[in-house]
Amino acid sequence: MSNSTLLYGDKELKNWIYALVFGSVMALGLPLNAVSLWILLRRHRLKSPSAVFMVNLAISDLLLVISLPMRVYFYATGKWPLTSMACIWITMLFHNNIRSSSIFITFISVDRLLAVVYPLRSRHLRNPTNASKASALIWLFVVLLNIPESIIFSRSLDKRNDTTCFEFRGSDLTEISAYFQPVLVFTMLAVNIVSTVLVSWTLSRHLNGTPRFNNKVNVMVIFAMNLMMFTVFFLPVSLVIFSEVLKKASTPLLCLASVNCCLDPLLYYFSFDGFWKKKEDADTSNQNIGQQSLNLT
Repeated sequence: MSNSTLLYGDKELKNWIYALVFGSVMALGLPLNAVSLWILLRRHRLKSPSAVFMVNLAISDLLLVISLPMRVYFYATGKWPLTSMACIWITMLFHNNIRSSSIFITFISVDRLLAVVYPLRSRHLRNPTNASKASALIWLFVVLLNIPESIIFSRSLDKRNDTTCFEFRGSDLTEISAYFQPVLVFTMLAVNIVSTVLVSWTLSRHLNGTPRFNNKVNVMVIFAMNLMMFTVFFLPVSLVIFSEVLKKASTPLLCLASVNCCLDPLLYYFSFDGFWKKKEDADTSNQNIGQQSLNLT
C-alpha cells in the first residue's frame, strides 16, 4: 500500500510538472508568435520567400499553442472531458508542429543558402509565388500523414479515454507509419547541416576580412539556431520509437519539443535587418542585403 501510494504521488507530481511546463509554453508562445505574425504580415508582407516560410512557421507554432490548454487541463486533473476524436485531433496538432516546423525551418535554411551561395542562378526560384506553392504542399503532406496516424492512435485509446488521452501504447509505436517522423527529421537535419557548411564556407572564402556583408553574423546565427532546434527539440522526441529508455521519457521529451515555438520568434528577428522597423526601412535594408549577396559572385 505504501509503495502504491508513493508511486501514485510521484506520478501526480510529474503530471503537475508537465502541466506547468505546457502552461508556461502557452503563456509565452501565444503572445510571441501572435506579435511575430502581425509584424511579418503588417511590416514585411509576403514579398520574399523567407517571409512566406516564416509566416507559415508562425502559424504552425500558433496551432501548437492552441492545443496546449487541454493538455494542461489533462495533466493537472488526470481527466479528459472531451471525446476521443477531440483528443486525436489535438494530439495531431501537436505532432504536426514538429513536422511542419522542421520542414519550414529547413526551407528557410535552403532559401538563405541560395541567396548567399547561388544569388544569380536562384533568382527565378526565390520568389513569393514559389514559396507559397511549396508551403501549400508542405501543409498537404503534413495533413496526409495524419490519416494513418489518427487510425493508429484511435486504436490505442482505451474505452476509458479519460485516463489514456495523449498516451500511445508501445505496441502501436512499432507500426510503419511511426517511422515517418524520425525519417523526416533526420532528412531535414541533413539538409540543414549541408546548408550550414556551404554557407559558412562561402562567407569565409569571399568575405573574410571585408565589411561588404554586414549581416554575416546574423546569417550564421540563423543556421546555428536551426541546428539547435533540430538537435535539442525535434530529434530526441523523434527517436522515442528506437529506444525503450526514451519511450519512458516520451512525455518530458514532448514538453521539451513544445518549447521550440517560444524560440522561433528569435529566428524572425535575426532573419530580417530591422525586424521592428517600418516596412519602408526594412525593404531598403533587405534590398541592400540582396545587393551585397550579389556581390559575392
